[in-house]
Amino acid sequence: MIYSMTGYGKCSSNLNGKTISVEIRSLNSKQLDLSVRVPSVFREKEIELRSLIAQKLLRGKIDVIVTVENKSEETAFSINPLIASQYYSEIKKIEQSLGLSPISDYISILTKLPDVISAPEKELDEKEWECIVDTTVKAIESTNTFRENEGLILRKDFELRIAKILELFNSISQYEAQRVELHRNRIISQLEQISDNINFDKNRFEQEMIYYLEKLDITEEKVRLVKHCNYFSDLLNEKESQGKQLGFIIQEMGREINTIGSKANEVNIQQIVVKMKDELEKIREQLANIL
Repeated sequence: MIYSMTGYGKCSSNLNGKTISVEIRSLNSKQLDLSVRVPSVFREKEIELRSLIAQKLLRGKIDVIVTVENKSEETAFSINPLIASQYYSEIKKIEQSLGLSPISDYISILTKLPDVISAPEKELDEKEWECIVDTTVKAIESTNTFRENEGLILRKDFELRIAKILELFNSISQYEAQRVELHRNRIISQLEQISDNINFDKNRFEQEMIYYLEKLDITEEKVRLVKHCNYFSDLLNEKESQGKQLGFIIQEMGREINTIGSKANEVNIQQIVVKMKDELEKIREQLANIL
């Protein structure tokens, strides 16, 4: 099972006429980059919430927004009529002393002046906080479900590309035998052209020929590449997401493919290698988004 780091989840709960909402957005990142915004009254509890989110979502650039909306008929602010009246008296005095025309809308001015409107100081409500935690857990579950669904899409893409790499790999064999024979005949032909004037030990020549052809052999690279491809497929079926391990395997696959290309010295095999590298690069790009 693999999980994408891209995810989204939102959950809302109602408590005592208030609507508590938690929204989570997640994008890919090499480490955990967590941003949490909570109402100021719950600021002292933010560390607890960050710890909960980090345990469940593990990695990614994660933004969490917690809002508490009061939908009850109870007012969330109060107007001080005494202070408003004092402001009004002072404004009228200024108008009279300066000979100004009366203002058409005193209310809009008075409500903007300091201390006329005030919000009651809130205290941390433990039941409200418990509701925030429960709502956050549900939002995390929703985010992980989103991540899992994205992971299934990526997994299918990985499986297709690994199958394509193995298909290309299998097509190499048709060019291998002729490649070795071609090199052998070319060396012998060149040597025959100059052998009239040069004496050489044919036994030694055969030994050197075998050594040279062994350096062109790609059997070991082929065996390791197949093993890496199979291991990659096995990790896709692991219970936990293995993004970092998959990245390491891709690096090893790249080394084997590059070595095959450098040893091949044959145009058809080198073209196949280019195609395999293209598929590998597409896997590498997608792995950047795997948890």
